[in-house]
Amino acid sequence: MKKHPVISAIVAVVIPLAVGGLSALLAGDMKTEYIKPALYPPDWLFPVAWTILYVMMGIASYLVYKRSDCVINDALKVYFYQLFVNFCWPIVFFRFGYLAAAAVVLGVLIILVVSNIIEFYKVHKTAGKLLIPYLIWCVFALYLNVAIAILNPAV
Repeated sequence: MKKHPVISAIVAVVIPLAVGGLSALLAGDMKTEYIKPALYPPDWLFPVAWTILYVMMGIASYLVYKRSDCVINDALKVYFYQLFVNFCWPIVFFRFGYLAAAAVVLGVLIILVVSNIIEFYKVHKTAGKLLIPYLIWCVFALYLNVAIAILNPAV
């Protein structure tokens, strides 16, 4: 991929978009009848926010990839670990309705995203900074997840 920077950049952006799309597909109906907490945004915001975040993640991963000496370095390993955990969360929350387990998954995701930011920042400062909105969104998602779990104890 390094021989064709445009193709590499496109692939880097498509990977998180595809992972997010597949996860949403496997999660099933994302419209829930849960009691929602304060600060719950309108439903249309979620796909818009995730699309922007996935594109930023892809750009960040491309910046690290093109600066790397080896094909998959430690920074990219952490990136793919967090991408896998990101893939799992909607399935746990929406498909299975395991609200408490989904909160744990988000906690793990947040730890991995922090690690990802640190590792990317070591390789390319802009790449690390591009993941900060993703971290903020994940923390907000954890608030929503925990609040929904508390407000819907019978689920």
